Amino acid sequence: MTPLALTLGDPAGIGPELALAAWARRAAQGAHSALRPFFLVADPDFVERSASRLGLHVPVAEIDPETAAEVFPRALPVVALPSGTTIAAEPGKPDPAHAGATLESITAAVGFVQAGRAAAVVTNPIAKYVLTQVGFAYPGHTEFLAALAVPPGSPAPLPVMMIWSQDLAVVPVTIHVPLRRVPELLTQDLVERTARIVARDLATRFGLAAPRLVLAGLNPHAGEAGTMGFEDRDVLAPAVERLRAEGIDIRGPLPADTLFHARARATYDAALAPTHDQALIPIKTIAFDDGVNVTLGLPFIRTSPDHGTAFDIAGQGIARPDSLIAALRLADRLARNAAPAKAPTAEIVPFNDYADRVRPASAPPSHFDPTDEL
Repeated sequence: MTPLALTLGDPAGIGPELALAAWARRAAQGAHSALRPFFLVADPDFVERSASRLGLHVPVAEIDPETAAEVFPRALPVVALPSGTTIAAEPGKPDPAHAGATLESITAAVGFVQAGRAAAVVTNPIAKYVLTQVGFAYPGHTEFLAALAVPPGSPAPLPVMMIWSQDLAVVPVTIHVPLRRVPELLTQDLVERTARIVARDLATRFGLAAPRLVLAGLNPHAGEAGTMGFEDRDVLAPAVERLRAEGIDIRGPLPADTLFHARARATYDAALAPTHDQALIPIKTIAFDDGVNVTLGLPFIRTSPDHGTAFDIAGQGIARPDSLIAALRLADRLARNAAPAKAPTAEIVPFNDYADRVRPASAPPSHFDPTDEL
């Protein structure tokens, strides 16, 4: 079985210990729910030291992706960073000196998937404010992955963030922007492009024959026919009408305050919401420990835990791996529905060799928050 590629995340955060804990629970619930083999892209010595510091009896084996599945039952497989970079991070002490290792782990994981040597990318949390200190100019993790999906200089695909759980899946149409900017960014084109990607990926990757979508209104009561704002009437409703004409099963805009109770959730497969918090508050209330961040619209599968680096508890051994385990399980599920990658010459890029990818000529301005950790 082709393994999953797990990134390091910020080495001063909880990513390393989550990887160790996830491997320790790889078969905790029996063979029927055992985790698909995965390997961590990191400095093997650093991972061993992390296990020792945490008192975890997790053997670590430095391997190539092709031997990960064989090694996985007896040791945590670790693929060394292509540049051979070593890591000396201290838990809870983020340091830009380790930004290169964080980014190289991501680029290498993507390269392994593009080369067919891994089935999907699962990313541990990063802290963008650390990366921006070395010139990282992308709005976030997701946009960087979109840039890596195409050759340098080529237009990146539109990445769509879905937060998924067994009980609810949500998609924020605008993401990390101030509320005052949402009306100008919430265009009919953006709504339509986002909904098309969600409908397509729910069908092709999640295996839903006829995905059902709903769109939450921006204003209270979805604007009440323009009495409480015009965006729902003039932007969202025309987008829904056009999408329905294309054959997409979508309803809305509907009042956001009545979309997320149990009976309402039974009527759709994913809810699109105009703003970040409209989407994320309900799912983090319903599925705080096992929500998964899955990026739609990319030519490869990417999932991630739905939380940040948690520097305040890093190294204490109390971070819960539930969301990472859920991300690994969802990546496995999506990979089973995906066609295998066919790019045996895909590039594995060391950090020092892709400065142009870290410092693009112009970064998209609409989703930037340097303190966000997703």
